[in-house]
Amino acid sequence: MAALLQQFEARIQAITLVPSDSGKFEVCVNGRLIFSKLATGRHTDPDEIIAMIQ
Repeated sequence: MAALLQQFEARIQAITLVPSDSGKFEVCVNGRLIFSKLATGRHTDPDEIIAMIQ
């Protein structure tokens, strides 16, 4: 989260974290899903998410 804030500080208006107990971890940007742990079967790292956003 800190890496995202550092990289996109001037452009981020809000970040929402939604707790889940089902192993779900998804990243959406402007309503568009860019990463899903359920779909990929793996975790991601901040650098990968930053690259997807750019």
